Order: sequence, then C-alpha cells, then structure tokens
Amino acid sequence: MSTPAQAYLVCGGRWHDFDFARVELLKLLGEHENVRTRVASDYSDLDGLAASDFLVTYTCDLEGVSEAQELALQDYVRSGRRWLALHGTNSVMEFLADGRVAAPRNHGTLMRTLGSQFIAHPPIAPYTVENANPGHPLVEGVEPFQVEDELYLCEYHGKVEPLLAARFSGEATGFVEADWPDDAPRLVMYLHPEGEGEVLYLTLGHCRGRYDMQPLIDVYPRVERGAWESPTYVELLRRALRWCLDNVEAP
Repeated sequence: MSTPAQAYLVCGGRWHDFDFARVELLKLLGEHENVRTRVASDYSDLDGLAASDFLVTYTCDLEGVSEAQELALQDYVRSGRRWLALHGTNSVMEFLADGRVAAPRNHGTLMRTLGSQFIAHPPIAPYTVENANPGHPLVEGVEPFQVEDELYLCEYHGKVEPLLAARFSGEATGFVEADWPDDAPRLVMYLHPEGEGEVLYLTLGHCRGRYDMQPLIDVYPRVERGAWESPTYVELLRRALRWCLDNVEAP
C-alpha cells in the first residue's frame, strides 16, 4: 500500500492575514497528489509534528511557544527532516509604551534552530531581491526581481548558506534597534543545517488584511499582499516544497 508524504503546516500568530497565507500554501501543497497536510495554528501538537515528514511554517510573533516545543522543533530537524520557514517564523516582538517595537532574545533554542532572529524592518517599500547563489538548484535561473514587502533585518546563528539577498542601509523606523548603517547583504532566503536535517528560510510573504492589526489599529487602511503577487515568489515556494519532498523516502 502506498503511503503519502505527511506535511505539517503551522500558520498563525499576530499582525498578518493568516487565513490568506494558509489558503495559498494549501493550494501549493495540493499540487502534490502524494502529500497529505495536517494544519495547526501553533506548535502544541507535538505528536502530530513528530508524525510528519516535513514542516512548513508561516507565523509571526506566535504566543505561548514553550521550551518543550522549542526543543521538539530542534530535535525534529536534527533527526534528519526539513523545515520550510516563511516570513515571520523567526519573530518575537514586544510593543513598548513609547510605541517602539523590541525584539526580545527569549526564544534562543528556536532562533538557533532557524538560524536567525528577526530584529526589525524598514517601512514597506519596493526593493530588489538578487540571486546570491545562482548555482544552487533552489534559485538557479532566478533573475533579480522587485517586491513590495517587509525587508527583514536579522541576526544570524550558526552556519547559513545565502540563496537570495537584498541591500538596505538606513533606519528601521519604529523599532528599538533602528540603525542599520552598514550595507551588508540582507538575506532573503538561506539554508541552515541543523544536525542531520536542514531549515530553508524565506523571509518574503508579508500579507495583511483590514482587521489584522487589532487591537493596535481598529481597521487597517489597506489590504497588503506583498510578494504573494510576484510570480517569482510563487515559483520559489514551489521549489521549496519540492525540496521538502526530495527528503521524503519514496513509498
């Protein structure tokens, strides 16, 4: 009897349109008839996670992540499985009384497993994403492309292999760590080995609806779809999911 590949999709958190992202990711996973997907909004179902072949996450500022969950995620990757982490998966935010946003370092195991932690982003504006590793199959043939998305400014942990990058120097308005004067490449996509497994991180994919900033803002003035409107981004997601499946033994 053939056994389908078991995907585990975690999509939830704050400040983004997770309904939109969830549907779009399920459409892409649904292009593979040999994949069955379990969906969750957090990491609490550790048995479900352990039973899966690969993990896909689209989260932001996810509350209630416990030390046990962080260790389970680390063990999951170290055991030889692959994790496709998208957009705000590496974000933890604290909104201060003065209106600024801090990035507390209180989920170290999670961030070390991911290979990075979100610190800030400049105001949303168009920017160019460039190919930082054109010989790698995940980005082979990808020409520079422009998106209007959040450009993540991160700190990195362990070994990361750059795949895509963008340039930014200046001020990340509204964040505690706002000054980014150097012109270092800002990684948009990278690989991070962890034990026998690996994390593929892609920071693109911002999306927000009219009610996703409550209680900070009652009705957000516009709907944002970010890189989801870019055919190149969708192609990158397709390649990333194939990368996940390549690691699953054929039935």
